[in-house]
Amino acid sequence: MVEKTPLLDFFTYAFLILGIFVVGFPIIYSLIAATLPLEEVSKIPMPLIPGDQFMVNMKEAWSRGNLGAQILNSFIMASGITIGKITVSMIGAFSIVYFDYRFRIVIFASVFCTLMLPVEVRILPTYEMAANVLSPLQVLWDFLHLDSLISWFSGHDISVTLNWCLLDSYTGLILPLVASATCTFLFRQFFLTVPEELCEAAKIDGASPMMFFRKILFPLSKTNIAALVVIEFVYGYNQYLWPLLVTTNPKMTTAVIGLQNLIPQADDLPEWNLALGAAVLVMLPPVLVVLFMQRWFVKGLIEKEK
Repeated sequence: MVEKTPLLDFFTYAFLILGIFVVGFPIIYSLIAATLPLEEVSKIPMPLIPGDQFMVNMKEAWSRGNLGAQILNSFIMASGITIGKITVSMIGAFSIVYFDYRFRIVIFASVFCTLMLPVEVRILPTYEMAANVLSPLQVLWDFLHLDSLISWFSGHDISVTLNWCLLDSYTGLILPLVASATCTFLFRQFFLTVPEELCEAAKIDGASPMMFFRKILFPLSKTNIAALVVIEFVYGYNQYLWPLLVTTNPKMTTAVIGLQNLIPQADDLPEWNLALGAAVLVMLPPVLVVLFMQRWFVKGLIEKEK
């Protein structure tokens, strides 16, 4: 029996519509501003009737902000972070669940504790490591006085400096953000729900651990992977602080960082139509990913592969 509650239904839909309006109004406002000429968008309050300058403003924002290269950089960064996080997390969770070795629980607890250490907390040591990945080896090199040993063997005074800089590179944008305790935890919880009979059957059939991972666990994890692809892509694409620190070359600037070049400053013309038009263009890649993966995303959150 379904109870009819028209009054409750009315308030429920009213709150939903209000919530959609609150969340969607900034996007609608940006779209309207992107269609207006400068003299209209400068008015207070700005007209909420769309104009006819949409393509003109978009073209100007695209060329002036160099958004093509910046969106490509953001897409590469987000894709690399997504693939890296899922790959490392799946292998890590597979190791924790299916291999019996000492300190396994301690290792998982250590990984889980990193949830309390976001990028902003560990930003300085991470930047120092990205500036020179080989700096720990340099400390060991100096401690062992290997320069003196090489100089003694060669008969020449030799000084060796170990240096591998990741700044202004895709590797520097992606690699420090690849580790993910959240993804590792989610894959671990899913692997624990896989019947042990599958693992036993794979052993009887002579399957190696990696074959069991590739042939059984990976296909079963597709919906989980799809959901995490959406979450991690949006996370990587919207990164601001880390790309701001590690990129000084304009060719490596990401789209989120590049938007500031189009924001009107104190002495500039208030070209908010271009700035908000650029914001709409920058929003498109994650929005398209979410729309394209929406069915798999919902399925990965509420269902499990059988």
